[in-house]
Formats: sequence, structure tokens, C-alpha cells
Amino acid sequence: MSFETVYGTAGPLEWLCLAPHPDDAEIGAGGTLIRLSRAGHAVGILELSRGEGGTLGSATVRMAECVAAAQVMGLSWRGQLGLPDGGLLDSPAEARALAEVLRAVRPRVLVVPHHRDRHPDHFGAYHLAKRAVHLAGLRKADVAGAPHRVGRVLLYQGNADIQASVLIDVEEVLPVWEEAIRAHKSQFSGQVISETVTPEVIERRRARLMYWGTLARVRYAEAFESDDALLVDPTTL
Repeated sequence: MSFETVYGTAGPLEWLCLAPHPDDAEIGAGGTLIRLSRAGHAVGILELSRGEGGTLGSATVRMAECVAAAQVMGLSWRGQLGLPDGGLLDSPAEARALAEVLRAVRPRVLVVPHHRDRHPDHFGAYHLAKRAVHLAGLRKADVAGAPHRVGRVLLYQGNADIQASVLIDVEEVLPVWEEAIRAHKSQFSGQVISETVTPEVIERRRARLMYWGTLARVRYAEAFESDDALLVDPTTL
């Protein structure tokens, strides 16, 4: 099993966002990724599956939408691992495949779906990512590439509430965030399938961003939960 590059060039990244399906990263962490990219940081997205099991679209259509969204966001790299949609599990084989990607693009920060989510692929992706992060750093692991230790893991919001410990101001990039989501036309311009796959997705998610922004005393903020305690310089508070 090997990953496929669909946009950019696989190389060292500062931030990498794992998405169980195409469009998950844009919805949950897109504003932060866009803000980092505009500041000159190398950021990327890895789809764990191609979204081939979804009600709308196809793997081919959704890959083209991923490329269009990557261009809008200014990503350095976007890849797809090709694991089965609807079957993302914390298995040794899948973890080795993901660990190989982590060794190839060597992210400092890894952003993953929150385990508190109704979708099995989302909480499956969290547990898979935890095993892969561990394997990627082991010198003797049966994984291609040089060992790499991820510096920090952040969890992004899916369909359920989270206990946010990191809030990122995304007001200035909100129009670009909306454009990136609209690039996934097959999912968000037709019939209502779920609370996420709906033409109202931007309106619904913007309401969440405004809620988190209220807590941060800004207009719109993306929320993350740190998987480990954060060390903070008190002079910056």
C-alpha cells in the first residue's frame, strides 16, 4: 500500500491535516491551514480514503475537487492513502501505511479528527493516527523511510462538540475558506444527505466559528483540542 500525490510535491511540512474523506480537512481545519499557507508555511492534507463510498460523487470527481480546493488554499502538498471508505481501522497494516506517509512528509504538527464523533471513520482515523505516529518514530519499525517524531497532535471538530484548548483567529481568511469548501461541488451543491453533506454546510460551520470566536474575543475562530498538555510562555498571555 502506497500513498498518491494529487497536488504539489511530497516534502517536509510544518502542518499536516489528516482527513478521513475529501472535504473533511477544509471543513474542520481549513481556515487555519489557509492562514498558515498565506504566512509562508508548508502545509498539507492527506485523505485517508478517496470518499468512494459516499452517496454523492465518485472517487474520480472527488479527487478533482481536492485538487481545486488545494489550489484555492495554497497547499504545499495533498495526498491520498487509498484506505477503504467506511472501513478506517486501527490495524497494523493501515498504521504502517500511514506511518510511511508521516516519514515522507515529516510534519511538525499533525491535525487529526476528534475521537468524539458519530462517524466511525472519524474516530477510527484518530486511533489509526495515534498508532501511526508511534510507529513513525520507531527506528526498528517495519516502515519505509527514516524515523520521524511528530511534535504535536491537535484534534479538529467534526460533528460533535469538543473541549477546545486552542483557538485560531480565521476571520481574515474566511472568504477563501468558503471558496475551498465550495470547490467540493459534488457534496455541497445538491441534495441534503446529512448535517454535513448539505448546501447549508458553510452557514452551519460559520455559526460554529462564530461561537468559538466569541470565546476568543474575535469574530471567527477555529477550535482544536490538544492531545497533550500545552507548554505556554506566561509572558505571551
